Amino acid sequence: MGQDYYNILKLTRKATDADIKKAYRKLAPKYHPQKNPDDQDAYEKFKQVAEAYDVLADSSKRATYDQFGEEGLKGGVPHGSGEAGAWTEGYVFAANPEKVFRDFFGGDNPFQEFFDRVDGDMSMSFGGLEGRGKKKQDPPIERELALSLEEVFHGCTKKMKISRRVMNDDGHTSSIRDKILTITVKRGWRPGTRITFPEEGDQGPNNVPADIIFIVRDKPHDRFSRDGVNLIHTASVPLGKALTGTIVDIYTLDDRILHIPINDIVRPGYAKVVPGEGMPLSNDPSKKGDLLIRFDAQYPAHLSPDDKQLIKRALPE
Repeated sequence: MGQDYYNILKLTRKATDADIKKAYRKLAPKYHPQKNPDDQDAYEKFKQVAEAYDVLADSSKRATYDQFGEEGLKGGVPHGSGEAGAWTEGYVFAANPEKVFRDFFGGDNPFQEFFDRVDGDMSMSFGGLEGRGKKKQDPPIERELALSLEEVFHGCTKKMKISRRVMNDDGHTSSIRDKILTITVKRGWRPGTRITFPEEGDQGPNNVPADIIFIVRDKPHDRFSRDGVNLIHTASVPLGKALTGTIVDIYTLDDRILHIPINDIVRPGYAKVVPGEGMPLSNDPSKKGDLLIRFDAQYPAHLSPDDKQLIKRALPE
């Protein structure tokens, strides 16, 4: 007479899928080798419970077992209309019972939840009520969201495609599926802004999916960098104009051209402040920071003797 998988899990043939899971959740920790070191009988029970769960939790295997018993399940049964030689492939429990346990309870160390408690809580030890079947959330997954200054200045919508593992309807198997996450970028978002999509990570039978967090980063820009709500532009000017005055033309993020007169002497460290021409404030986009113009004075590569004399007369020591 073959094994009675229902009896091993202490169930009847009317057991539902939920009953089967509940029975395995109760019995597997009870017989696990980590709780019963050097107890061969307990380990044999542990393997039997894993095999019983492997069969009964699979609707196809369970149907064959219910009709033909263990002998039919493992030896194969006539297939289809009974053509000669047409038999199903026999079932072999080839899985490692430890892997069945890990897949069910989740994680590389399924026992961690029982040992993470402080000493005062250890009265609820392995197999106790606290932590039994308790799902732990995976660590958050952080990704960069690189935005141009124009996108942050105007605001935009970004579509981010992710691939994640999701549980199938049978509750036991999983598959990889793509999903589009939509991010509405608000005007003025600063670098480091975090956008969280709760529980959009990989799904598992006994885990809470990780949060996916996108962190804003500025893309390099050909005309500006930013410091908080202020924009910074570096203008290259010839040394003569740096000393005598000039007009700096700046093409803005919203397609305007600013003509900024520079009447001061451009000294090392000097910056021209243009109020209200910076980035929008994220909490009040009607207001903006400032534009800071810094200067890179271009020195001549060489001077003729006459030029040197003119400069000496114009700039006496």
